[in-house]
Amino acid sequence: MASGTGTPDDPWVLATPSGGSEYTMHLDPEPDPPLLVCQVGKTRLTYLARALDDLHAFLVERGDWVFLGASDEQRPAVEGTVEAWARAATNPVGGWYGQKKGLRGRFGVYVPPVLVHQGRAEIEIENRKARIRAL
Repeated sequence: MASGTGTPDDPWVLATPSGGSEYTMHLDPEPDPPLLVCQVGKTRLTYLARALDDLHAFLVERGDWVFLGASDEQRPAVEGTVEAWARAATNPVGGWYGQKKGLRGRFGVYVPPVLVHQGRAEIEIENRKARIRAL
């Protein structure tokens, strides 16, 4: 179960959708634009904070389950997944939500659990693949 308030002093403690790994994430309002800071072991990833609202709006618009997908920046994302949406030129920011070159991928693994923690989405595993839908 996730915990924390999402601040730098009290980050969300989350688990990947498969439950295999724990990580933390918090909002950093200082940069312009604000960022989500994800700490996975010694690796620090950053995503635009607006990704939470944008992803929720995308899921509401889709109105059904969407597979998460998960791939590093260097590998292509599977079409129709959350990962592909988070890189697409047609999303609200016109491309990558990930901000650190070389570490812009894995959006589909680390960002969706925040929406679940906020009560705005649910994730389920189907045939070893995770999918999400808006609540």
